[in-house]
Amino acid sequence: MPELPEHLAEWVEIAAPALGLEAEEVPIAELLSLTGVVAHGVVRPAAPVTSFLLGLALGRGTIDSAAAGDARLRELVAAWQERGK
Repeated sequence: MPELPEHLAEWVEIAAPALGLEAEEVPIAELLSLTGVVAHGVVRPAAPVTSFLLGLALGRGTIDSAAAGDARLRELVAAWQERGK
């Protein structure tokens, strides 16, 4: 697994509890990978919006897990690229 950007894990350790979450619940590397796929496969500003969508879906329980949402979103990016956007 690649090294995380400097201070990112530290930031999550501060920000997560401020939002009532455990830092260990945040799949940093997986989120960075997904946002990279979205940024390069759709458009750069779609990356943070997609992260928000994933979090909202998890919070509302419309998806079972972050991994399931990640897989579905990657499928959507692939389909988007196939459309020639």
